Amino acid sequence: MNRLTKAAIVALALTTTATPLAAQAQNRDHREWRQERREDRHDRREDRREWREDRREDRREWREDRRDDRRDYRQSRHYDRWDRNNRDWWRGRPEFRDYRGARQGYWYAPGRGYYRVEPRYYGYRWRQGGYLPSAYRGYYVDDPYYYGLRPAPRGYRYVHANNDILLIAVATGLIASVLHDVY
Repeated sequence: MNRLTKAAIVALALTTTATPLAAQAQNRDHREWRQERREDRHDRREDRREWREDRREDRREWREDRRDDRRDYRQSRHYDRWDRNNRDWWRGRPEFRDYRGARQGYWYAPGRGYYRVEPRYYGYRWRQGGYLPSAYRGYYVDDPYYYGLRPAPRGYRYVHANNDILLIAVATGLIASVLHDVY
């Protein structure tokens, strides 16, 4: 046998044994890589799940704290409610510090002061189903809870008009309810 043939046989033997070994090593590397990827995905899923649970818990705690704050606020203001039987209920309240009683041609809005009105509306008796003129719709009641009122529905606001409190539709001025002679 000549040298060339021997070299070819040796090369053939090496290739037939080395190729499967290399392929096995490559397959093993690929399997390990896939396993690592699976574990990484699993870890990321776990992290996201924990993050969502933490976030959900934070929101729950925030809502509970806010609910407690509102409850505390209402309870603290409960003793300080408007009393229809007491004619001097408004005395000593900070929003009434410049109130000096009824004035001809003016209305008083607590916390905002006196404002001029048209003569035809002075002493006007508001009624449900009527309309409040647009010039007088901006004198909102700051604290409806103080007067024992429920929160206004969406699209409605409580407004001071003379010494009455009106629940009006913001867009149209339609009067939904009237609380007469508040002060």
